[in-house]
Amino acid sequence: MNITEIQIIPIKPQEGLVAFASFVLDDNLYLGSIGIITRPEGGYRLVYPTKKVGIRNINIFHPINKEFSQSVEKEVIKEFEDVMKNDRYDSFGS
Repeated sequence: MNITEIQIIPIKPQEGLVAFASFVLDDNLYLGSIGIITRPEGGYRLVYPTKKVGIRNINIFHPINKEFSQSVEKEVIKEFEDVMKNDRYDSFGS
């Protein structure tokens, strides 16, 4: 698995959501609209996009196994933390 071109778009925090992420997987698949949310106990987690169909939320895409999920989360959150650390404008009062 090779994750490249990670892009982070910080937003004004809203109900735990602090940013959106996108990346390219194995130079073949672009995945976007991935939410970065604060964990109540500290740290962050990723939330994958869904589509509301009637009263149900249908997953558009998401990791199938824990190992892959943890690998993606580690890389994306590292990039998010780097972006926030280097945000010289501190636009969200962090």
